[in-house]
Formats: sequence, structure tokens, C-alpha cells
Amino acid sequence: QVQLVESGGGLVQAGGSLRLSCVVSGRTFSAHAMAWFRQAPGKEREFVAAVSWSGGTTYYAGSVQGRFTISRDNAKNTVYLQMSSLKPEDTAVYSCAATPPYGRIGARSPADYRDWGQGTQVTVSS
Repeated sequence: QVQLVESGGGLVQAGGSLRLSCVVSGRTFSAHAMAWFRQAPGKEREFVAAVSWSGGTTYYAGSVQGRFTISRDNAKNTVYLQMSSLKPEDTAVYSCAATPPYGRIGARSPADYRDWGQGTQVTVSS
């Protein structure tokens, strides 16, 4: 297993931007497909974005397409989520997740991910 630690959350006004980071422990980072999920109070966890092992292929939920960008730096064991044009409905706890080594790329179900970070709160005020 790997350990994941997110950072970068905070309070931002609608229309603003934030960049989330997720640092992953271990030597096998480049073998894990990665994703970001979010969970708002009273709602189920939902898929936000995913990235392939190399970072060359990305996937997005329709609600964030064109506003969010997922990327990874395998030299730094880090995956990022750049969020722009934020809306109040983007308010949630954002968590990064890793598949097992050579797991499914672009998976949108939490069940496809084995390891999770503790989450970071993003609050967008109107």
C-alpha cells in the first residue's frame, strides 16, 4: 500500500482558483493510476478527475470539465488538481486516490481505488 497526503484546500470566492496537491509515498507511484474524488455534506462521494500512469491521459466529470485540470509529476510522487472558475457547488472535501499497481486507468468508481488520502476541505463562497 501507499500513503497519500493532500494539501492546498481552503476558502475561496466564487470564480477563484485553487491548486490541490497529493504526495504519495513509496517507489511505485508511476505504476498507480490516480484520481480525485469529492464529497459534500449529505452527499455521496463523487468522481472528479483521473489520470493515467504516465499522465498522458486524463478523464473528467462533466461538472468540472473545462474548469479543472489533473496532472502528475512522477519524479515528485505528486498528483495535482488545478481548479479554476470555482463555484459554490464545488464545496466539498477533496480526496486523492490510487489504484493498485497497474490498476484500471480512468476508473470512476471509488471501489477501483485501493488507497486514499485523508482529504482536504475546499469551500467556495458566493
